Amino acid sequence: MANRIDVIGLEKSFGAVRAVDGISFHVKTGSLFSFLGTNGAGKSTTIAILLGLLKSDAGTVLINGKDPSLHGESVRREIGVVFQESLLDPLLTVRENLFVRARLYGMSRKDADEAIQRTAGITGIQPLLKRKYGKLSGGQKRRTDIARALLHEPSILVLDEPTTGLDPESRRQLWDTITLLQRESDLTVFLTTHYIEEADRSDYAIILNSGQIIASGTPDALRTEHSADRLLLSPANTAALRKALSDDEFLYREHHGRFEIELDSTLSAIPIVARYEPLLASFEVKKSSLEDVFLRVQERKEADANADTRKA
Repeated sequence: MANRIDVIGLEKSFGAVRAVDGISFHVKTGSLFSFLGTNGAGKSTTIAILLGLLKSDAGTVLINGKDPSLHGESVRREIGVVFQESLLDPLLTVRENLFVRARLYGMSRKDADEAIQRTAGITGIQPLLKRKYGKLSGGQKRRTDIARALLHEPSILVLDEPTTGLDPESRRQLWDTITLLQRESDLTVFLTTHYIEEADRSDYAIILNSGQIIASGTPDALRTEHSADRLLLSPANTAALRKALSDDEFLYREHHGRFEIELDSTLSAIPIVARYEPLLASFEVKKSSLEDVFLRVQERKEADANADTRKA
């Protein structure tokens, strides 16, 4: 199957609030798909509909070809979810927590034990099985949460802000686990995150605002379409460089003592640096990031909304 998830024209309102406003997207098998947006953008509502926990007002949702509103239990068995808030009992050991969850999926004791060993091996939590969940570090808890989500061997793993509150080393370890999962299986990962740089790992990303998709594509395509590389010039003589740039009618802005110029391409920095070399202490070409894209499209959306308000 080419797609694990198909969403077409999805709509959901709560009274006068349009939480999801006609969005469409497709998630390919084995891909890492990132769902970006500020609080209130519609991410949580969309996930609840995918899981069959909410019924949409309009549109089509298919999980492995099944409608979650009609086949909720079957669809939920296709999906493992790691929520921001853990579902596990802090007073039980890791193994006890996983065993209880496995039994809730209807597994026999033997199958539950095998599932625990399998997921503990994948997530690297074997040394933690006898420790109480409440005593684990943030990163250890997150890896345990992923193990819990994988017990029933889902084809889709939903990660809802999985690294919120984790230190950099724990975040790195968590991403090593996710990368290993994808490399060794056709697991499809559906990610929501506030850490925009994490979405740079994705095969495809969409940016939501007020329930609408305002940008979508691969990270490289989004950077190309919505952002630009920047040349940062550190002056040896600030006044002289400012005058030279102004005389040449260069568009620039000053920021923290440096002059910033947007580039048409990375190579277009070369003649600029050569022209002003006698006035420079140093220079840097800064590649655009997905965070730049996120901020740019959000600013454009707000500008368009303000323009519409003025017209009205």
